[in-house]
Amino acid sequence: MDTSESSTEPQEKDHFAVIPTRRGWRRWAMDTRPLRRPAYRRLWSSTIVTAVGSQLTAVAVPKQIYDITGSSAWVGTASLAGLLPLVVFALWGGAIADSMDRRKLLLITNSGIAVTSVLFWLQAVTGLGSVAVLMLLLAVQQAFWGLNAPARSASIARLVPADELPAANALGSTVMQTGQVVGPLLAGVLIPVIGLAELYLIDALALCVTVWAVVRLPALPPLAATAQRRAGVREIVAGFRYMALHKVLLLSFLADIIAMVFGMPRALFPQLASQTYAPYGEGLALGLLFAAIPIGAVLGGLFSGTFSRARRHGWMVIGAVVAWGAAITGFGLSGSLWLAVVFLALAGIADMVSMVFRGSILLSAASDEMRGRMQGVFTVVVAGGPRLADVLHGTAGSAFGARTATVGGGLLVVAAMLGLAAAVPALRRYRV
Repeated sequence: MDTSESSTEPQEKDHFAVIPTRRGWRRWAMDTRPLRRPAYRRLWSSTIVTAVGSQLTAVAVPKQIYDITGSSAWVGTASLAGLLPLVVFALWGGAIADSMDRRKLLLITNSGIAVTSVLFWLQAVTGLGSVAVLMLLLAVQQAFWGLNAPARSASIARLVPADELPAANALGSTVMQTGQVVGPLLAGVLIPVIGLAELYLIDALALCVTVWAVVRLPALPPLAATAQRRAGVREIVAGFRYMALHKVLLLSFLADIIAMVFGMPRALFPQLASQTYAPYGEGLALGLLFAAIPIGAVLGGLFSGTFSRARRHGWMVIGAVVAWGAAITGFGLSGSLWLAVVFLALAGIADMVSMVFRGSILLSAASDEMRGRMQGVFTVVVAGGPRLADVLHGTAGSAFGARTATVGGGLLVVAAMLGLAAAVPALRRYRV
């Protein structure tokens, strides 16, 4: 590992047993080595049910708001209502995750999210019909999620050895992406059958599985050097200072910002479905466009063995972001819906590779005392980048046309990522 950019505590590695490498064709399939670690397996298994359950709530909230108001503007406003709590509590949650037992923090936050889901169910089943209450509950839910995500991600480096971090990230990302495909489809099937309110209840029950899995995790207290630190503004600022001093960490965030802000054209999907791909049927086109990237990401995860053992993590990030930009450019140039879906699926594969190695860099290049805060910033970037992209692409699409805006964004991703890689060698040099 590049010791100038990272440090990994010896006491975190010594207890991991060596797992034999798979041979033959199995080497190219999903890399499941981390699942042989009991603690990681428990954490990952809980994600299988919550990945789908959380998407049920993600569908139910905007659906209920639209049913109450009949306005898409209110749906968009509600989405923004959850953004500020997410940003604030993700940054604070990262500092907390570096100063207390991460297992305990996961228990508190997962329980809080479960209680919030029960409250969502109660307001729906009683027919309260209040948008204000829904927005308040959404804000509370996102605050708990912001506290939860950094601790959950930072814990992985204490549950698997460094060489299995890419595989662990691929396993987690594959489950989450699968949830983004299966969850909305399942919600569409269940709403006419059991009603909207029960989607919240299913999510709450799924979260009980997560709480049970976290209870069975080993204690994850701070290492001795950080046990007495308190989580406050000073610690959050120290995290940003640490990131600025470790270029490879800063560059991993910039790579994601470049890819998502310049190259995520989802705001243009409705316009493309109604104009460019109207002959295929607007509804079919819109559904395929939204599903294509997650489907590609799932495929990338299923064959993560093809890349999870790569040691040049920096080059993997650079190549994945450039591939994302090229695929988005191809999507923008596609007049055929089916060709467009193929390009978006390729973009999804590239995004999976990028997620895997950016996540691995954050876990391996940061010391344990800083991992929570780095994951807090990562949560903010992942949540905020696509929202900024919606504004940028929506404006550009209105001014120049959807296809022109999409192609321009894809080319800008390629140029910006290659320029960044050429100008700052730290990311190119990073390896484990």
